[in-house]
Amino acid sequence: MKQKFFWIVGLGTLLGGCTMMPKYERPAAPVANSWPNGAPAATSTNSVADIDWRDFFNDARLQKLIEIALENNRDLRVAALRVEQARAQYRIQRADLFPGAQGNAGMTRMKTSGSATTFSGGSVITTYSVNVEAAYEIDLFGRIRSLKKEVLEKYFATDEARKSAQIALVSEVASEYLNWLQLTEAAKIAQETLKTVQDAYDLNKQSFDAGVGSELDLQTAQAQIQTARVNVANYTQLLAQSQNALTLLIGEPMPDDLPDGQKLQQQQLLALTPADIPAEVLQRRPDVLAAEHTLIAANADIGAARAAFFPRIMLTGSAGTASARLSDLFTGPSGTWSFSPQITVPIFEAGSTWAKLDTAKVGKLIEVANYEKAIQTAFREVADALATRSVIDEKIEAQERLVQAEQRRFDLTSARFKQGVDSYVAVLLAQQDLYAAQQNLLQFQAARLLNAVTLYRSLGGGWKS
Repeated sequence: MKQKFFWIVGLGTLLGGCTMMPKYERPAAPVANSWPNGAPAATSTNSVADIDWRDFFNDARLQKLIEIALENNRDLRVAALRVEQARAQYRIQRADLFPGAQGNAGMTRMKTSGSATTFSGGSVITTYSVNVEAAYEIDLFGRIRSLKKEVLEKYFATDEARKSAQIALVSEVASEYLNWLQLTEAAKIAQETLKTVQDAYDLNKQSFDAGVGSELDLQTAQAQIQTARVNVANYTQLLAQSQNALTLLIGEPMPDDLPDGQKLQQQQLLALTPADIPAEVLQRRPDVLAAEHTLIAANADIGAARAAFFPRIMLTGSAGTASARLSDLFTGPSGTWSFSPQITVPIFEAGSTWAKLDTAKVGKLIEVANYEKAIQTAFREVADALATRSVIDEKIEAQERLVQAEQRRFDLTSARFKQGVDSYVAVLLAQQDLYAAQQNLLQFQAARLLNAVTLYRSLGGGWKS
């Protein structure tokens, strides 16, 4: 009997290698073969996704902030815990492929009525038992294996989601840090402008007190001072908010021992050229991989739904000892055993089995659409980043020339005002235009760096820790 049992289990294991899952074929990417701006995609196997964030960001202070964020950020911690949860779910489902066994020990005392037995007076019967029970489903049609495949792919998808969360965190810390650097430089320009207009006011005050200057010029300079003060206050507020955002991202108060960082104009992020972007970049992004794993899981679910139409074979058995006296439990002829094979065949379920199969098929179509959307989203993000990068350097160059021109204009009008040739209104207009040009240049310089961060993130970089 034991040999027959193990032979059946072995045969079930061999046949269980077959499943009723449809053959998985990756859907074609619903995007063009080249980027919209004409930049070619490389055929190299090297991918931006393989570039460690420490190699991409060379600012020591930023590197430290990212490192702290990866250790403390609560969103990333939750994503990692979900991976552990999915791994545990996979272990639970995988256990169904093996026989389950459990031990039982018990004592039963039963009193029977005298009128219910062939002997009068009734009786109290005591029985002691110890046995081991085992159960195993022969996975002839791959139902259990399909479910295991489904859970495994969902685990992979969860792990890719964790990588996506890390990529997002790295890019958010870098973007907020660069924003903080821009605001720092903008506040410095505002402070310098305040000092400049204060000096101009003092000069107008001296001229007015001497009876040479006009009250209009004096009040114009006074209004300019207040405007500059408002600008300084605004940047002080924005700097505080930016630091609060960084504190939230890194998950702890800003450390006092951070290494020295670089100014905005000194930031040198690793340059990414179209030649560095392989053709399969869209399949390397964790969010795209997560969508594909979810699609494969839906494909496996169809296999489980198909297997539900076929018989399920369960093998159950037990072996142990039983005795009326505890002292005889492991001695004498007290051995017991049982073997109960069962076959469950679906006959009539009011169409629920068909409905489950239809649900699984529709679920796969939904995941195909989600996968295609993930690729389209990735393609657009990369294309947008490349489109911005193609013009940002030209904008910065033109803005730098504009700042130089506005600075020269301001210097000339200031000199002419001091010589009494022009009114202070000309100085005011020149100073306002110079201030706006300087702030716009800062924004363009920050935009170039932020664009590099966006491109790095869009290409799936930043998940390696």
